[in-house]
Amino acid sequence: MTSRTDVASIIDHTLLKPEATAQDVAALIEEAQRLGTYSVCISPSQLPVEVPEGLHVATVVGFPSGAVKPEIKAAEAGLAVDNGAEEIDMVINIALAIEGRFDALEEEIRTVRSACQGKVLKVIIESAALSDDAIVAACRAAEAASADFVKTSTGFHPAGGASVHAVKLMADTVGGRLGVKASGGIRTGADAQAMIDAGATRLGLSSSAAVLADLEN
Repeated sequence: MTSRTDVASIIDHTLLKPEATAQDVAALIEEAQRLGTYSVCISPSQLPVEVPEGLHVATVVGFPSGAVKPEIKAAEAGLAVDNGAEEIDMVINIALAIEGRFDALEEEIRTVRSACQGKVLKVIIESAALSDDAIVAACRAAEAASADFVKTSTGFHPAGGASVHAVKLMADTVGGRLGVKASGGIRTGADAQAMIDAGATRLGLSSSAAVLADLEN
């Protein structure tokens, strides 16, 4: 069993509800500090924010559909970096993966990568909407485009969120060369532990307090 502190240290404490207010974000930051999470992950419109020393700031681009032009995602990423984001979680154009257009997918990721050099880039592949073959190929495209992480899910897709199967497949594909972020539907300590056991090196959680409380029991 991974310790509560160790789990907290790999959590992106997340608030991406479209109705979230500045007051909600301030409460998120306060809770993240209390829980000892790695970062907060918030919508780009909420940037810039002040955070305590040691707490990192992540945001999302092309979220949640991914169905915008790569140049728009790149512009969004660049502005987010200018506004203090240290980590960028981009949503791929899922249709490219479904259609098998992995050269185009790699180029899309590379376009966003160029806009956030020196920052951490996580690539959300929406694994629940993809076949196993497409998951593997999308991870390879992310690695070829110099991403830092592959990530399962937005948490907003009707197909669902993270699964142990997808996380293991992604982890096996990137082989420790990239991080693997599991997100979407992780609500208990057991869920978190299962994702870590499958190879997740980062967790995207909106229910961080409940998950960590579970691990104390």
